[in-house]
Amino acid sequence: MDATNFRKQFTDVADACALAQAIVDTVREPILVLDKDLRVIAASRSFYTAFNVAPEHTQGKLLYALGDGQWDLPKLRVLLEKIIPEHGTMEDYEVEHEFLVLGNRTMCLNARQVFYEGGAGTTILLGMEDITERRAMERQKDELLLEKEILLEEMRHRVANSLQIVASIILMKARTVESEETRLHLRDAHSRVLSVVAVQQQLHVAGDGLSVDVTPYLKNLCESLAASMIGNSRPISLRVVGENGTAKPRQAESIGLIVTELVMNCLKHAFPHEKTEGQITVAYETAGTNWKLSVSDDGVGRPDGVFAQAKSGLGTGIVKALSQQLGAQVETVSGPQGTTVSITHATFSQKAIRAA
Repeated sequence: MDATNFRKQFTDVADACALAQAIVDTVREPILVLDKDLRVIAASRSFYTAFNVAPEHTQGKLLYALGDGQWDLPKLRVLLEKIIPEHGTMEDYEVEHEFLVLGNRTMCLNARQVFYEGGAGTTILLGMEDITERRAMERQKDELLLEKEILLEEMRHRVANSLQIVASIILMKARTVESEETRLHLRDAHSRVLSVVAVQQQLHVAGDGLSVDVTPYLKNLCESLAASMIGNSRPISLRVVGENGTAKPRQAESIGLIVTELVMNCLKHAFPHEKTEGQITVAYETAGTNWKLSVSDDGVGRPDGVFAQAKSGLGTGIVKALSQQLGAQVETVSGPQGTTVSITHATFSQKAIRAA
């Protein structure tokens, strides 16, 4: 109903006032109607119920005098006497106060100044919502989240320490066994345990949000791998190139483990001699929500399809299993210039073809 039709239907002032009071009483949240001097013209039933006051102690009274002055708040004075006259509205202003009947409560206030035709004064509608329980639940949620983060941090610390101990025990055992084959297997296991530690550490550095920026994460991971697996003893460089892209933490963990396995395989097979110079490149490409990860080396190369064979080694099995979990395919291309192993999300190639 527009203003013209409203005026035609409610020409009688008494009828219009009755309608206005009915509207005020219908609203669930407490509402006050104030004149320009901030005296109460009308109040909703919910106001009387919520604050346990009677109409005769409310109507015609100054707002600041209600309930023995419980609304006489300095900030509320500034809002009603300065901000409302200048801007006409006030939204979502929170007041925390010790109210006589309710106790300590947090109230959300909304106010609007109403102007009338002919300049016949103004009134202010002041609505209030008790949000004490909501704020308490939000604080409780924040406290629980903080407690969860502390517990997760403690768990990460304990797991990392445990893995370091396991790695040390494996390395000690590798030094004492007589079988060279057993020694190689134990050293391989030692490297894999350390790789899990490196992945977890870099995931922690990347943050605990809903997503991980993949390229910075891989760069930090590869710096850690280069320090632990290459160091200054081998003339091999490990670099990361990539585009912007994000992944869920669990997906990022799988990608990190794949990269670790492929880097370990490069060091073991592409550069069999300790003094051989070379370069390993980790690349990450994206196409919308799809992605492609590749690890390349300029080493001695090996026959095509090694990573597609079912019994080509523990590292191959790990890479294939993690790739399947990610919905990706593994492809190996090898030749005189080295080897490239690509982990391609199932629809990446199709997206790239359509884009071309």
